[in-house]
Amino acid sequence: MRSRSKWVRRSPFWRMKISTEITGLYGAILLVVLLLTSAIMGLGIYFSFYHEAETEIHLAMQNVQKGLASSRSLQEFLVQGDIVPPGVVIRVTDLTGRVIYENDSHYPSLDTVEAHRVKDPPFWAAKDMEVVEFNRFMMYYTSMDVADHGQIYQIHFFRTITAEKNFLVDLQRLLFLITIAGFLVALVAGYFLSSRILQPIRNLTQTARKIEVERMDKRIEVPPAKDEMAELALTFNHMLDRLERGFQQQQRFVSDASHELRTPVTVILGYSDLLARWGSSDAKILEEGISSIRSEAEDMQDLIEKLLFLARADQKRQVLHKENVHLDELVDDAVRKMKLVAKQHTLRLEANEPGIIYADPATMRQMMRIFLENAVKYTPEGGHITVASRRLPEKEAMQLTFSDDGIGIAEEDQGKIFERFYRADSSRTKKAGSVGGTGLGLSIASWIAEQHDIDIAVESEFDKGTKFILTIPLSHDGESHIDA
Repeated sequence: MRSRSKWVRRSPFWRMKISTEITGLYGAILLVVLLLTSAIMGLGIYFSFYHEAETEIHLAMQNVQKGLASSRSLQEFLVQGDIVPPGVVIRVTDLTGRVIYENDSHYPSLDTVEAHRVKDPPFWAAKDMEVVEFNRFMMYYTSMDVADHGQIYQIHFFRTITAEKNFLVDLQRLLFLITIAGFLVALVAGYFLSSRILQPIRNLTQTARKIEVERMDKRIEVPPAKDEMAELALTFNHMLDRLERGFQQQQRFVSDASHELRTPVTVILGYSDLLARWGSSDAKILEEGISSIRSEAEDMQDLIEKLLFLARADQKRQVLHKENVHLDELVDDAVRKMKLVAKQHTLRLEANEPGIIYADPATMRQMMRIFLENAVKYTPEGGHITVASRRLPEKEAMQLTFSDDGIGIAEEDQGKIFERFYRADSSRTKKAGSVGGTGLGLSIASWIAEQHDIDIAVESEFDKGTKFILTIPLSHDGESHIDA
């Protein structure tokens, strides 16, 4: 496995830039297209030029046949002149090879023609034609037999294709040069095209590097065109927004957690030093120190448990075991237990109508305890706390309310009270008989409510009291529920 990863790092293929790959691919494709185009065009011109020469010879043969048919003798036909198209040479011989007639005496003899005949002519040449090649020129050659007064003669037809050959050779050179020039142009065009196409990706990369080493407030510039690159930029920006919020939340979470743990640790260390100096000789100091250390340790344990709960919730590892439960029983149990610890307050269950909900009993009890502890914590001694659970037939839900006449929450703070470690008022300190807060309780309650599709509304007025209103969906009788 180690050797394979080493090969991947060193392989030049994997180090190749996308722009280089696009340029090479674009050039290769265009090169293939140019080669195919050149080959097809060249073959087409070959066929066209050679077919023209073949056509002229066939036309000459047809004219000769028609002329012989209308003449009384071969000699009479030959003296007519202009019996073949221009460019075609005709030669008449008897069976002994003696030349009787020819319209161009400069053409080679039949023996010479036979000696220079191409044995394997190109595939585009006509099957009924002979291809004759000399040093400086080429020609088509064919013959036909005719009878005149009982004697057999041979009529030979010649047509030079030297001009066609030279033209095609020049054409091949030109097509080769055009192909090379086209390939080079394709490479240059591919480079600029790939650079233009990949520029948004380069911008994204540069922005990502700046975010890594500088700040997280950098964003990708979204192209004006509504294309895939614009969609990628928007998606990347949305991801950066989430990362920035998560990073800020994490920073605040760590800072607040450190702050919350620092106080009890400082208290524990202080009392430890006090006990080390005076604890053995002063029973009062010993009792006070042990009591304070235990209290602070319990607060730390409570904080750590809440942090672990939220960590499991963030990682989606907090397991819920939902079932059909009676809400009235949960409410009655939570109020009864809170009365045992909130003896300095008047806690009253105003209404508790029956209703079956589909929920995890443990976390529902935890959520109710959080709202009750919050009410006790921020309600002065002698204050009133009221709990009511009523059925909402029109919504097929239960409405659970927790009301107090405590210090209340300012309007500007009401939207932030469910954030972790957030406390609306720093003056909310411990009251006699109350428990110090960490700012995590309502965050946990909000998460539990979200997992049960519970809607939470807050009504509060500063120095007058607070009401939390929970709308809890009822369970449908007879339906089976599966915990996701």
